[in-house]
Amino acid sequence: MDRRGWGNFCKRVKKLQRLNPAAAEYSVQLNYLQEMIDLPWNEYTKDNFDLKNAQNVLDSDHFGLEKVKDRIIEHLAVLKLKGDLKSPILCLYGPPGVGKTSLGKSIASALDRKYVRMSLGGLHDEAEIRGHRKTYIGAMPGRIIQGMKKAKSSNPVFILDEIDKVGSDHKGDPSSALLEVLDPEQNSAFHDNFLDVDYDLSKVMFVATANNVGAISGPLRDRMEMIDVSGYITEEKTEIAKRHLIPKQLENHGITSKDVKISKEVISEVIDKYTRESGVRSLDQRLAKIMRRIARKVAMDDKYEVSISVEDLKELLGAKMFSRDKYQGNEFAGVVTGLAWTSVGGEILYVESSLSPGKGKLTLTGNLGDVMKESALLAQEYLRARASQLEIKKEAFDNWNLHIHVPQGAIPKDGPSAGVTMITSIASAFTQRKVKKNLAMTGEITLRGKVLPVGGIREKILAAKRAGIKEIILCHENQRDIDEIKPIYLKGLKFHFVEDVMEVLDIALMKQKVNAPLKI
Repeated sequence: MDRRGWGNFCKRVKKLQRLNPAAAEYSVQLNYLQEMIDLPWNEYTKDNFDLKNAQNVLDSDHFGLEKVKDRIIEHLAVLKLKGDLKSPILCLYGPPGVGKTSLGKSIASALDRKYVRMSLGGLHDEAEIRGHRKTYIGAMPGRIIQGMKKAKSSNPVFILDEIDKVGSDHKGDPSSALLEVLDPEQNSAFHDNFLDVDYDLSKVMFVATANNVGAISGPLRDRMEMIDVSGYITEEKTEIAKRHLIPKQLENHGITSKDVKISKEVISEVIDKYTRESGVRSLDQRLAKIMRRIARKVAMDDKYEVSISVEDLKELLGAKMFSRDKYQGNEFAGVVTGLAWTSVGGEILYVESSLSPGKGKLTLTGNLGDVMKESALLAQEYLRARASQLEIKKEAFDNWNLHIHVPQGAIPKDGPSAGVTMITSIASAFTQRKVKKNLAMTGEITLRGKVLPVGGIREKILAAKRAGIKEIILCHENQRDIDEIKPIYLKGLKFHFVEDVMEVLDIALMKQKVNAPLKI
């Protein structure tokens, strides 16, 4: 507490001594002074600077997530050498179930700091962050100050969970109130309305988590160091299950490794046929269901096979819930495989184009958003202008109706990254040339025919691998994203980096036409 705060505190103590305990003001002043006394002014836990121990703690708790671990070790190293450092404000973003929130506990454990978690999902009252003014009945400090009181330390690891789900209404905008909390230049003097004195948050290590970065306000995003925690491939999920999930579920269900044995083959089958996610939350739930069935048999002294086989999964988990996104072949002209990003990971996306005699009408179906509809119009206009280069008669656009459909019509779809897929699909339909086998693509297009970069490349590549894709077309600027991805994710894939739509069509369209070509 600074000199001004201490003076304010002493003044209120003297005021309390003069008040009659029966007066209404007495309880207000007493409540305020108790809150001030309970706060950990200038109380700090000692950081553990054993970097090898910190690395071991992070590695034992979480498989993968190298970027985050490296950032924590770097912070510890600088803190050890310099002795004093403003804590970084990290934002871990990625799909659900990849370990963002639990990573906060590991960070606290590695640093030997206190751990506080604050869920921001659905928060829409600014007073939750800054506190209420003392004049209100039932006034109390904000949840930041309450978290500090709970931690009993002024340098805890503070998790701000689901920061992308903060709302705003007539009660204020909490995301704007968080600007002061999450600015390293300002949070050394955080002002809570209830305390009415500054509190130093500069030693607190704030770790925010989010699923969708686009939902975080720009000024708030600028104040945080964004770290991508994306999905896992099947091999990584298998290792996570073996090292973490199965031991945890055995303990939760009161059975031991002697009661049940699950091979890597069985885990892979559960991942492929009973889950569809980037994280491991559903996998954990499926393993819990298996353990419940085994616990029941153990408790009832039933005879059963300890080693679970792939065939046993139907009895334990029921019929297969999912089939892998499969590449559907290239037998028809106009069908192209695209790659899409969703909040739960990557998926493959089919774009189908077909022609029928008419007057050049364009029909779009498949629950498409405005951006995807614009991509289709761009694609059609570009091909109309370049018809001679692709040996398409110009009158074909006026004499044939074009229908573009993106399957799974119940699911809303939007975004610019299907641009190259749209243009390849339309070109394939009008030329009746087949699309190269086992090929997928993603990228935005312009009216000039330029291919622009898109995001979510790692998730899209995982989706392509799951579907059995062998070749991927990307914008040449996305090569920087590929260079940052581990070689294990890229194994078995060939990449074509392009700048122009004509390059895409040269790679994607084969000379071979379908068996019964339309007379266009």
